[in-house]
Amino acid sequence: MTTLDRDHGAARLLTASARHTLDPDLEVDWAAPVDPWGWAVPPERVSLYGTGLWDDLDDDARRTLARHEAASLLSVGLWFEVLLMQMLTRYAYDLDLRRPHAQYALTEVGDETRHSVMFARTVDALGCPDYRPHGRLHRVGGWYGHLGAGASMFASVLVAEEATDRLQRESMHDDRVLPLMRSVARVHVVEEARHVRFAREELARLVPTLSPAALEKERWLTALVGTEVVNSLWQARIYRSVGLSGRVGRAAARANPHHRATKRFMLEKVLAFLAEVGMVGGPSERLWRRALD
Repeated sequence: MTTLDRDHGAARLLTASARHTLDPDLEVDWAAPVDPWGWAVPPERVSLYGTGLWDDLDDDARRTLARHEAASLLSVGLWFEVLLMQMLTRYAYDLDLRRPHAQYALTEVGDETRHSVMFARTVDALGCPDYRPHGRLHRVGGWYGHLGAGASMFASVLVAEEATDRLQRESMHDDRVLPLMRSVARVHVVEEARHVRFAREELARLVPTLSPAALEKERWLTALVGTEVVNSLWQARIYRSVGLSGRVGRAAARANPHHRATKRFMLEKVLAFLAEVGMVGGPSERLWRRALD
């Protein structure tokens, strides 16, 4: 992809942004009460669905766990979007800001700002705590936000964005899911489609320029960051909402074939693309297999 091609693609994305940017203040009915009997995610996607622990929960507890899992997904999502904004701003810092490609990177930062605020308001509306990672992962995330760059940055962004996008595309068409969650999913899905295209096109440009050693390094970084982010989407603390310890709940989720199927569903599309462009392969592929088993 030449610089001219890259700017031509970015110009199309800028036009799409001008026509289809959605304002969460207008698209989401924040004043509407949240139905305590509504599902925040489809029940089949709750991490304990199909386990003995799930069978022991009553209907109210199941819906409570679904709300807290949705809050965890949103909290981790906005945590990573804050990191993405740092990386995109640094990326644009070295570009010619007269060019459409650089201008779209800054436009995406604006989109992500609105998404982060939307996610935070949604977690609050669900009556859930802030489930962003803390401790070691929070510190490592801060480091990555300052230093992440290149092909692995775009590939890691794709993993985080496309994985959650698949769940949201499913939820936005499920009448069992709360109107609040369907509206939030719609805003995010519409705008993430542009972000995904931008990252995919940049990866297609970057990967052929890498030496074999550099490619292997970028593969390892992508696998390390991507698997860590995906596994962190379900924070162990969520299980306390239904009287379970984090250790017991997480162990049951990891052993649950339904939950493993959900993770494969979330990742199969983006991993197929990353393999196609060469960002999945070699020894680092073991990390992806371990994350999905």
